Amino acid sequence: MKFRREEERIEDEDVAKRLKLVQPSTASLSPRPEFNSALLPLAIYEDDGDEDDDVKTYLDNGVENQGGYENGIDHQEGEEEEDEDDEIGVAQGQRNRMIELRRDCPYLDTVNRQVLDFDFERFCSVSLSNLNVYACLVCGKYFQGRGQKSHAYTHSLEAGHHVYINMQTEKVYCLPDGYEINDPSLEDIRHVLNPRFSWEQVDQLDKIRQWSRALDGSDYLPGMVGLNNIKETDFVNVTIQSLMRVTPLRNFFLIPENYAHSKSPLVQRFGELTRKIWHARNFKGQVSPHEFLQAVMIASKKRFKIGSQADPVEFMSWLLNKLHEKLKSSKRNHSIIHECFQGELEVVRTEGTNVVTETSRMPTLMLGLDLPPPPLFQDVMEKNIIPQVPLFNILKKFDGESVTEVVRPCIARMRYRVTKLPRYLILHMRRFTRNNFFVEKNPTLVNFPVKNLELKDYIPLPAPKRKEKVRSKYDLIANIVHDGKPGEGSYRVFVQRKSEELWYEMQDLHVSETLPQMVALSETYVQIYEQQEQH
Repeated sequence: MKFRREEERIEDEDVAKRLKLVQPSTASLSPRPEFNSALLPLAIYEDDGDEDDDVKTYLDNGVENQGGYENGIDHQEGEEEEDEDDEIGVAQGQRNRMIELRRDCPYLDTVNRQVLDFDFERFCSVSLSNLNVYACLVCGKYFQGRGQKSHAYTHSLEAGHHVYINMQTEKVYCLPDGYEINDPSLEDIRHVLNPRFSWEQVDQLDKIRQWSRALDGSDYLPGMVGLNNIKETDFVNVTIQSLMRVTPLRNFFLIPENYAHSKSPLVQRFGELTRKIWHARNFKGQVSPHEFLQAVMIASKKRFKIGSQADPVEFMSWLLNKLHEKLKSSKRNHSIIHECFQGELEVVRTEGTNVVTETSRMPTLMLGLDLPPPPLFQDVMEKNIIPQVPLFNILKKFDGESVTEVVRPCIARMRYRVTKLPRYLILHMRRFTRNNFFVEKNPTLVNFPVKNLELKDYIPLPAPKRKEKVRSKYDLIANIVHDGKPGEGSYRVFVQRKSEELWYEMQDLHVSETLPQMVALSETYVQIYEQQEQH
């Protein structure tokens, strides 16, 4: 009979030495039991911290509430809880256990995939701890540990639920017996818990037109799944759905190795959400961004939180800057965010009779466009006039000649000129005006092309580098709109599916195909354009 050891990550030689002290010699092991042909060799594991009295005391004494814990939520950004149970086990001198590994289990038919939902925070439903959490594959609840004094063990006895998966290691165990289950039928659960993509799969995403089927029999398109609105979070949903159309950004976050160097929970949760949205083997045709929203609330210091409506422009700007900050290398101020969205403006400040007082270059991630004021009177038919303006008219703000009056941080006259075009151009229509008393919404419709937006015809562009052509033609890939009154209302988004060049309207869980002509018949608020490739 052969033995195998669970791989352990030991970063410190001192820890390694202490680990050796608690490992029994092979001579001291009890005689090996005989197993039938259905069993695999035993596996020797460190006790996952589950459950000796010292560890229980460590948790019950509130150690997990030190260093920024609040209501079971870790508020230390950038600190991931990895193998805390193993570290505790080493510190307390836990002994190795012999874990039996089986190919079969009589309780596999009790696994209920219909109740499994891995979109929510991974906290024990009893202790509210996020250390060493297991999911019951029969009822879907989360419990801490699997030893004889653990909540999962107790649940297995009281409820008669026997199959559990470790949320971190993805290993499946049978309780209260304690053996590990190695059965191929569980692979679909592991894929839903932690969706995986190969480079080949990522490369084919925009070429595949295949639908997927959820457990309830409904069909869904990977990448076009609805997002739950968790109480006033539609501003987050439209932002996420828009960014999912940015191919390099999506591809970057589909492969966790690309951002493994970042310990930021916001980065990791954004990556998890991206993989879930584009996963073709989901149990349901929708995704809940709950874990991502919790990371947003902590990283933004509750500036953006569940239950409070916010502006998608402010949120998108904050999110892109925060992701860049957490992803950039120490040597270069570079990240996938800047690679996709960063452009540059020349800003000329004037006073009096066009006397230039300051000229500067300013990097930018989005361009704000000013809408003309709506008419104050009705037409002869006593009907409200719906004002309209071509996109090209308001783009003249960046022609280097038009003057823009600004009042913040001080009154000045500014001229803007684009000196670098980004690969993905984000345009923001300044539709809302705030004063001391109320918020006013400008209802002006913007007429814009869905394809072939040619910028060089309307604004002067920087000279191309040697042997390069100016890439100034763009196609729309996402269009966020606002419906309703200012300060109220809701957000929805039109996005393009590249594999078929079809347009879809998305509002939280609602996803439906629509015509390209319908995209322009709305009060657009934020647009993302993709630069066309050179031919």
